[in-house]
This record gives sequence, C-alpha cells and structure tokens, in this order.
Amino acid sequence: MAAVDAQSRAARAWALAARQHGVIARFQLLALGFTDAAIKHRVATGRLHPVYAGVYAVGRAQLTREGNWMAAVLTCAPSGVLSHQSAAALWRICPEGHGPIHVSVKAGTGHRQPGIVTHRRSSLPDRDMTRRRNIPVTTPVLTLIDLATCVPEGPLEEAINEADKLGIIDPPSLRSALGARKGQAGTRPLRAILDRATFVLTDSELERRFVPIAARAGLPRPETQRRVNGFRVDFLWADLGLVVETDGLRYHRTAEQQLKDRVRDQAHTAAGLTQLRFTHWQVRHDPKHVERTLRATAHRLAA
Repeated sequence: MAAVDAQSRAARAWALAARQHGVIARFQLLALGFTDAAIKHRVATGRLHPVYAGVYAVGRAQLTREGNWMAAVLTCAPSGVLSHQSAAALWRICPEGHGPIHVSVKAGTGHRQPGIVTHRRSSLPDRDMTRRRNIPVTTPVLTLIDLATCVPEGPLEEAINEADKLGIIDPPSLRSALGARKGQAGTRPLRAILDRATFVLTDSELERRFVPIAARAGLPRPETQRRVNGFRVDFLWADLGLVVETDGLRYHRTAEQQLKDRVRDQAHTAAGLTQLRFTHWQVRHDPKHVERTLRATAHRLAA
C-alpha cells in the first residue's frame, strides 16, 4: 500500500509539473484515476487537445515554447529528456531557432513523432539529467557536450561564455567534468576551446616566446616587468610609448579583477600610451597574428 501511495504522489507531482506548461499525458491521466472514456470525452468536448500521441494541451490548443518542449518530453516518457539545441535554449545559453525539438531517450525505446528528433543513448545516468522549470533536461555539462556535436566552434564558444555569465557552469568546472568523459563525442571540441581560453605560460616561458616575436616584427628588445603609471606591465617600449600586456586565464575573472584591469588600461591611455593585449594562447599558438599586430602598431607609432 505504501508503494502504491508513493507512486500516486509521484504521478500527481509529475502531472502538476506538466500542467504548469499547459500539457498532460495519457499515462498521467490514467495514474490520476481517469478512465479511457473520460479522456475521450474531454477530447471530444475541447477540454483536451492532442499535441502528440498520448499527449494533450489542456484547455486550449496553443502552447508556449516551453509547453511544446514539455509535450515532446512527455511523448518520449518515461526516459525522455530535452537535449542538444533544445536543452541549450531552455538553459538560455544558445538560441534554438525554429527547427525540431531534440529529445534524448535510452536505447531500445521506439519513440518517433513528427517534429521531434530522438537521440537514442546507450546510457542516460541520473548524473546527466535534471529539471529546469520542471522540464526534464540534460545537465549543463551534457548539454554543452551534445551541442559540440552539432554546432560550429563560434556558437559553441558563445554558449560556454553564456553559461559562465549566467552562473550555470564555469569553464574550470566544465573542463574538470570533461576529464571523466574521455572519448565521448563532443568532448574534443569543447576541450580545444577551453584549453585555448585558459592556457597559461610561466613568466619565463612567456618572455622566451614573446621577445623573438617582437624582434621579427622589427621591435628592439623590450623592458619587462617595469612599473608604469603605478602598475607593473609585462612588456614596455618607452621610446614608442607602447605597452603590451598578456592575459592567462581569460575566463572567470572576478568583478574586482576586471575593475583593476580597466583602471590600469585607463591610466595608460590617459598617459598617452598605446596598449596591446594578447592571450598566452596567442603567444604560444598564433605567433603570426601577434607579429602582424606588433609590426602594424610599431609602424604607426614610429610614423
């Protein structure tokens, strides 16, 4: 009896979550005590409107986008969760557009519905599923991994940035979570973006790599770690009035750190200096871009 009561409470909670978005499924109605005849009567009288097989809009046929997401998940119950671009849209880290709704299910389930792309997974553990606005959805980590399999690098990096900005997951935590998912589709492009964005050189290696780039750009050897306008700068060409700063961890800087960066930049600009910023990754992996930028800036300043 206790087990039956628990199932009834779970069914009611699940139904209430669905009703929040104006939809309900046949299996939920049956669990709540409705008969087939009662369900058919409500459909005939316009109180229930079929959306997908076994899923109905309640009261009116029109649904919000969230209502459509919930309806798609319900028709793929019990294992269905919103995923891929649709999950990213629910998390508000990436626009979904007007394409089909993406739902992930456990392998072996045969849900096929017009307007729904079903992704069958060999496993869908609890750690990869959660709820947002009461809609079953993949976690932010799995959502970003899935997104990496179907969108280009630019939108993927924007999604990572947006997730960080919204406080959903920060890049260091995401990078750590990828460690347990080696070989999983989507992890490689994510790692490439995160490694590039958080790449850090030691001070000695940074200087060892940067100084030859500056030389190839036609600049003399810079002064390093000088104090200028009250701030320690990475590289200085006093004769040209040029300061170069290099950034390591680009992601997840605190508001206080960002403010200090702005104050330093403003102090150099107010003193008439030209300042350039390069990331450590650019110095290590894109030296040609650094060289071209230095050469063009030095030429302008010398003129």
